[in-house]
Amino acid sequence: MTIPAALYKAFAQLSDPRLRRILGFGVAAALGCWLVLALAASAALRQIHWFDNHLADVSAGIVLGLTALLLPILFFSALATFVMSFWLDDVADIVEAEHYPHLGPAREMGWAEILRLSTRFLLVMVLITAVAAPIYLALLFLGFGIILNYAVNGYLLGREYFEVVAARRLEPEAMRATFSNNLGRLWLCGAAINLLFQIPLLNLTAPVVATSFMVHVFQSLRKE
Repeated sequence: MTIPAALYKAFAQLSDPRLRRILGFGVAAALGCWLVLALAASAALRQIHWFDNHLADVSAGIVLGLTALLLPILFFSALATFVMSFWLDDVADIVEAEHYPHLGPAREMGWAEILRLSTRFLLVMVLITAVAAPIYLALLFLGFGIILNYAVNGYLLGREYFEVVAARRLEPEAMRATFSNNLGRLWLCGAAINLLFQIPLLNLTAPVVATSFMVHVFQSLRKE
């Protein structure tokens, strides 16, 4: 199965109410986290007097307050991804039941394993957003920013989503071997997932779409 065909299948299944429910819960929870963080930071900043001059102090407070409200938006996608990552195993179940009913039940993942994967997802997304962004901006003037973005994020996201899906069906050694043997293709899949995360609003569906997409890619690799 080609990458465009797998992506098409992933988007087509978004009409499934079970997937929409996971999307809705993830976005709502992330929105709640954003409001709490932004309001708490804004309230804390209002208690601090930055300058003796009243006008300068008010101006600084307004600027920093707006920053406190807007800065968490950069990490909104990461928050939504972290919340939804607890249900990505369910997303894979739904996709497999619809398209690959012959597979039978997958390996059960305990809450400790799910929490570990979810935490790693959050760390990867924060790393991509916070650490790599200045490098991309610096290299943008040289024309290498976009290339570096897709090179780094393509590998990270391709590996993360592949492992979410493959860990359900393969032992760790076989999973690592499959990833290594198909590194180029999975890297391209990660680049496609990275593109989803770059598009506003569409990036909120990215965790569910990426998981569904990777299920199709993984099953295609197994057939080959």
